[in-house]
Amino acid sequence: MVITELLERNAKLWPDEIALVEINPAAQPEETMTWREANLIESSPNGRYRREMSWKEFDVKANRFANLLFTRGVKRGDKVGILLMNCLEWLPIYFGILKTGALAVPMNYRYSADEISYCVDLADVSFLVFGPEFIDRVNTAKADMPKVGQYFFVGAGRPDYADSYDELTRYCSSTAPAVFLEEEDNAAIYFSSGTTGFPKAILHAHKALIASAMVEQNHHSQQHDDVFVCIPPLYHTGAKMHWFGSLYSGSKAVLLRGVKPEWIFQAISEEKATIIWLLVPWVQDILDSIDRGDLKLEDYRLDQLRLMHIGAQPVPPSLVRRWLKVFPHHQYDVNYGLSESIGPGAVHLGVENLHKLGAIGKAGYMWKTRVVDENGTDVPAGEVGELILQGPGVMKCYYKNPEASAESLKDGWLYTGDMAKMDEDGFIYLVDRKKDVIITGGENLYPVQIEDFLRAYPKIKDVAVIGLPHERLGEIAAAIIEPVEGQTITEEEIEKFCEGMPRYKRPRKIIFAEVPRNPTGKIEKPKLRERYCAVRLVEAQTTK
Repeated sequence: MVITELLERNAKLWPDEIALVEINPAAQPEETMTWREANLIESSPNGRYRREMSWKEFDVKANRFANLLFTRGVKRGDKVGILLMNCLEWLPIYFGILKTGALAVPMNYRYSADEISYCVDLADVSFLVFGPEFIDRVNTAKADMPKVGQYFFVGAGRPDYADSYDELTRYCSSTAPAVFLEEEDNAAIYFSSGTTGFPKAILHAHKALIASAMVEQNHHSQQHDDVFVCIPPLYHTGAKMHWFGSLYSGSKAVLLRGVKPEWIFQAISEEKATIIWLLVPWVQDILDSIDRGDLKLEDYRLDQLRLMHIGAQPVPPSLVRRWLKVFPHHQYDVNYGLSESIGPGAVHLGVENLHKLGAIGKAGYMWKTRVVDENGTDVPAGEVGELILQGPGVMKCYYKNPEASAESLKDGWLYTGDMAKMDEDGFIYLVDRKKDVIITGGENLYPVQIEDFLRAYPKIKDVAVIGLPHERLGEIAAAIIEPVEGQTITEEEIEKFCEGMPRYKRPRKIIFAEVPRNPTGKIEKPKLRERYCAVRLVEAQTTK
């Protein structure tokens, strides 16, 4: 079975039932009405805007886009990029691509123009679908993307070099294309990165996608009457693969475009949601809002919510205890995975294992885990080693990068680069990461990119970027800056200069100090983390 068969099954079994709902609380009426949709657009009395799509409409829209791609010459194995914010069109476009035998290539909506062109080139993207939020970046990147022969635009304000997805798909056949897909066929390319700069392209087969759907449904027991609220971006394997549990069970999902606590609770209440996946900052914001009295639980229908689960970054046990104190009848779970393992589910805690709070859990359904030393030998319980994974969701390779593939894939095991230990009961606890990636609010920051940007400032001699512990975001980026001899730099100068990069990449803490390097010229980041993380933790403790 391949993942598109689940969509076709749902369209036959529950054609008129709602598959997807998009809620955009911040939308103005004219913004909502620019979307050319055949399905219903509603506005609720409180000014929030909502669109919905049945399983039949979902499948028809996927078929129409697949047939549009065929009219433009798409072939099996071609790569089709997706550069969209979460919206009702996102998943039908993704499934339309898969139905042609082409590969879907979702991209981070925070990518700069340089990153877009880099990823398009790396993944050999020849078709690109994008929305209005990306016009300026695609305009800038277009000259550096000669491989892209076709552009499709979703929404209003279409640039003249792109064709209208909205206009053209309505005239395409709604019949499923006659393309035979097998589990071993290539299905999608996702992007990840280590500390060396731009992302790596991760190649997954169809069997990884269908396996992730089975794993998610097994872990969280989605039934046909469940309703899942999905807030994180769909380009991310975490969001999409958690939604695959809804696909597997034929249940409704809500794409919520916004993270304000009141918006989240409105969506839960009005859509009668039973499951929600949150990131650590959102959980903290909700609890803080409740404590301040800004969010009053009695204003919402919450009795039906049965499960809250978290992933994408380390989860403070104290935060979970705080949540469960407010919501004692909710189930809780934490999920661990990588884009290389098709997102979450390789390890999960399980709702029955709250006594192991602080662990990421055990091997997930159909997965195997080990903790090994530098020779690949299992370490004893309680000792630290590298976490490695084996299962049906492991990537085929890093696309066009055999060296990196060989480093991560060894003897059928995926080496995660995450340091961990396992207790006597087989529960795994993350200790640290080999990689220098900073995870802040569920998003990866790549220190080398930030360092390269800062080095362009003429008063900076050297710079190193590390992650510091942060109660709400997990980590924040800190820049250790060594000024040019005789020069004085202020934090205000650096903050002003950093306005030239995306907000989420800007360092949140500036430290002026010498940057240590070893004899081979490499920055000694372990020394910096030892020095400044300890200071940061002491600061956090003394301010409570």
